[in-house]
Amino acid sequence: MVPKDLLRLTNLADAAERPDIVVATGASPAAITKAAIDALGGIKSFVSRGDIVVVKPNMAWDRLPEQAANTNPEVVATVVRLCLEAGAKKVKVFDRSVNDPRRCYVQSGIPKAVSPLGADLFYMDDRKFKEKQIKGNALKSWPLYTEVFEADKVINVPIAKHHGLAKLTMSMKNWMGVMGGSRNQIHQKIDESLADLCLVIKPTLTILDAVRVLVANGPQGGNLADVRKLDTVVAGIDQVAIDSFGATLFGMKGSDLGYVRAADHMGIGRMDLSQVRIRKIKI
Repeated sequence: MVPKDLLRLTNLADAAERPDIVVATGASPAAITKAAIDALGGIKSFVSRGDIVVVKPNMAWDRLPEQAANTNPEVVATVVRLCLEAGAKKVKVFDRSVNDPRRCYVQSGIPKAVSPLGADLFYMDDRKFKEKQIKGNALKSWPLYTEVFEADKVINVPIAKHHGLAKLTMSMKNWMGVMGGSRNQIHQKIDESLADLCLVIKPTLTILDAVRVLVANGPQGGNLADVRKLDTVVAGIDQVAIDSFGATLFGMKGSDLGYVRAADHMGIGRMDLSQVRIRKIKI
């Protein structure tokens, strides 16, 4: 039997060597998603038996998976399956869409992928948006979806793509999908507002889908000529570092994105990738 002190030191050593970000590439979205999570210590490092877990994809647009406007359904399904295998009591999947939610959900392919697994996928209920104190630089408070704060664990599963206003939309901007009210009001101070949201929304894990990325005419897209297939998933805990790395997939740096700079300045996460342990895996 291993002495408790030795086991504790072993666990600490494993944690110290564990990467901050895992970048997995390969032909199978499911395989690279699982490989990225496994390299972070496995899903049981994040989800415990009996947990209620929110999995937050992007399902905002009336677009098919091939058009790269919504999160890849295979990536979302893999996260849901792993959570349930880890013993999660319930996995909730939802998004506040921009287009008609009934069309967005179906067109995204996500309900078809996750419902058979036993996920609780539903349209968001306007009565569950409650004013939340944020005390940020741009947002002092805002109505946010209560299910996010009532869950035991929250897993952010955004897609990486071009955005006409924010330049790129990835992890941090995906939280606009849990905002109530008139979200366009934050557009004048979008960078500061996105950083402010991260003061109160703290995901357990972030899985950035870059299987297909939209390189122009985002966030809605529509033209397959604007889509690039990267067959990549980026996973980690620090959503600022993930967005900083995500920028490099588009030939940019994290410092090119105002919300990444703002969040780094506020101490929410790390923009400087030289200070981030990055592990790359090819499947």
